[in-house]
Order: sequence, then structure tokens, then C-alpha cells
Amino acid sequence: MKYNRLGRTGLRVSEVCMGTMTFGGVTDQAEAQRMFDRCLDAGVNFFDTANVYTGGQSETILGRVMKEKREDLVIATKVFNAQGPGPNDMGLSRKHIIQACEASLRRLATDYIDLYQVHADDRETPLDETRRALDQLVRDGKVRYIGASNHVAWRLSDALWTSETKGLARYECLQPLYNLIERGLDAELLPLCRDKGVGVITWSPLASGWLTGKYRGEVPADARLNEPGRAPMGATVDRERIMDAVISEAERLGVTSAQVALRWVMDQEGITSAIIGARNLEQLNDNLGAADLEMDQETWKGLDRASRLPLTYPSGLVMMMQRRREAQRG
Repeated sequence: MKYNRLGRTGLRVSEVCMGTMTFGGVTDQAEAQRMFDRCLDAGVNFFDTANVYTGGQSETILGRVMKEKREDLVIATKVFNAQGPGPNDMGLSRKHIIQACEASLRRLATDYIDLYQVHADDRETPLDETRRALDQLVRDGKVRYIGASNHVAWRLSDALWTSETKGLARYECLQPLYNLIERGLDAELLPLCRDKGVGVITWSPLASGWLTGKYRGEVPADARLNEPGRAPMGATVDRERIMDAVISEAERLGVTSAQVALRWVMDQEGITSAIIGARNLEQLNDNLGAADLEMDQETWKGLDRASRLPLTYPSGLVMMMQRRREAQRG
């Protein structure tokens, strides 16, 4: 297992992060324990959850299965989404952040959270209020590092600037959607994170199962891709063409499509870790195989060409100019 620094910090996390969204849902505690133990055997030290996953059961079950190994692990959770019907039970106000953090600590049965991330951007709360609340949690020792998720580039840049100018703890990582069929990150966010030393922890690197190869043609109505509230993926690309390229490379390498798709994400410059969201031990074992896969540059570039974003202005123009420069260099 390879370990990468989280942004510009000294914290090292495994390039595979175990996502525990299914814990307490389709994954019961017994299966969660088996999956957790398998992750440890493979060298995974990074586990991601959120206070809203399965109504808080994800955090509770993760807290139970990890208790003997807590000090060896990097545990990430999130705050933003509604935790009740009240007007202050959602968002990134000081009140909600502090209350949500205390509740997550109880469910995880731990004294501290290694990485506390805002699950989404809150444009109704001043950045200064959010930043100071998170900074206070760091100063109090309840949180070690903070991060963001699902932000647009200008808002992430504003948050980084606010932290820098006011001497507050800053977002050390971003957790965005990123995979071979949804590459919106390439336009502005990934270059921003590279430039500012912000780590990137990708969610849904298999596009809700699409990149495993189990969906061809029309997606079934009950597929995860069609679940209510799911982020749209690949609306502007030829998903079948991308999948053909993935399957072709998987067959040539003698591995699974999922392993090829995961390896491509993890080998992208600026990516710190990819979150795998396996529902059971069988899926987990397949996903973990990506950690041992070595992908040559020609294979990586072929998948890159098959999945590139359409060139839209202005980011597309910038990307086109960069490709011209690379081509000129040979």
C-alpha cells in the first residue's frame, strides 16, 4: 500500500480510503468488521464517514469496529446536512458545527477526529464564522485537520484566503466527485488544489458502479446511478466509449475494470486518495487489488484521451493551450 501526504501537512494516508457509507445499511456490523479487518491487512489506514450516513449508524459502527486500533488510523467525518427538523440543525453556523462535532465524537467513541470536513458549501453563513468555528475545534484538540467537500473553485479559494489572512486553520484537503466519466474537477478545482497544496480525496471513483462494467447501454431504473439525490455523472461524455476503453485495458492487463478505473484516478497528479465504497467483502477485495496494479503511461494516457472533457471556455481554452505546449515538447 502506498501512503501519501495529506496536502501540505505531515499526515500520511493510504492511497485507498475505505468509505463506510453502507455501514448500518446494506452492510451490517458483522460484515463491517470483516471489511475493516481486511482493510487493515491490506495496509489501509484511512477511513471516511459522515454524520448523515445511515442516520448516524455509519459512525457508530465504525467506532465499534475500530476501537482497538484507533491510534493507528486516520478517521474522517463530515458536517453540514440536517441532523433534525430545527432551523439550526443544518449548515455551517458555529452552533451547528460545534454541536455536530460533539455528536460525531460520541458516535465514533473517540476523543478526536483526525479530519473534519464540511460536506458542502454554505453560502448563507459568513465564511469567517465557519472558519473560526472550525479553527476553534482544532485549537481545542477535538479535530486535527479540516477539509472541504463539494465546493466550486472560487469558494474554495475564498476559504483558503480567509484562513491565510486571518491566521486560522485552513482546509488541507478537498473531497470531490471524480472518475473517468465525470472529470469536471480537471477544469479549475484540481489545478487550484495542486497550486495551493490542497490534498484531494475523490469520492465515487467508480461512478456508482458504472466503471465496474456492470452497466452497458441503458442504466437500470434501480441502479445506484439513478438513486434520488445522486450527482449527475458523465452528462457531456460518451460513457460507452469510455467503458470500452476501460474494459479493453482490463482484459489486456488481466485485471478487473474496477481496478483499472481506480488505478487511473489514484495515478492522477494531485490525487491523494480514492474512496472505495464497497458494500461487501467480495467487492472490497476486488477494489483493493487496484493498490497492487502498476499502470504504464501509455495505458493511462489512452484512458485520459478517451475520457477528456469537451473544451469549453475559458478553462477549455487554457487546457487546449497546455496540450499544444506539451505536444510541441514531444
